[in-house]
Amino acid sequence: MKPIVIFGTGQFAEIAAFYFTRDAGRDVAAFTADAPKESTLRSTPVLSFEDMQKHYKPGDCDIYVAIGSSAVNRNRRDKCAALKSLGYSLASYISSKAIVWSESIGEHAFILEHNTLQPYSNIGNNVILWSGNHIGHHVTVEDHCFITSHVVVSGGVTIGEGSFLGVNATLRDHITIGKYNVIGAGAIVLKDTADDEVYACKSTPVHPLPSHKLTNI
Repeated sequence: MKPIVIFGTGQFAEIAAFYFTRDAGRDVAAFTADAPKESTLRSTPVLSFEDMQKHYKPGDCDIYVAIGSSAVNRNRRDKCAALKSLGYSLASYISSKAIVWSESIGEHAFILEHNTLQPYSNIGNNVILWSGNHIGHHVTVEDHCFITSHVVVSGGVTIGEGSFLGVNATLRDHITIGKYNVIGAGAIVLKDTADDEVYACKSTPVHPLPSHKLTNI
């Protein structure tokens, strides 16, 4: 297998390198960024994007773009498109500890442990599934989505391009989530949504008593 270069130098890049090397058995040869501030990350070289192109030509490596949900996933989408236009191939990672019955997973996937992808689910390009999600049967996750952790997507749901789903969000069956939606942590969505909508739950209010005055715990 070709070595991998990871675009990014933050925590996501570190996590991606961990999974690619420890679980997928891939060699992470370098990290790269447009204007890196460091020369190494976890003992691996960090190259400017200009220098990376000199050392690793298209065909010499695969690239994983470790950009999260910034600009509602548009920044990751745009960087992937730019790299492909230069001729680079995009790497995917699917955890050995994920349960994957889906037969349709696009390029540049990042699927962590304890995800369950039921039969007839379809995962688009450049999709991140962080750990512990349930992706129900006949679900379609369109390109560039980011589903965080412990999200329940019931059967027959379509999640529109570029959408972000926060931890513990729940989508009822047979609904359509619009493009570039933000479904916040703990949100419950029971009906179709339009494009560019935001669903946010209120935080649990603070109790009026301080903890040292609670006697029944």
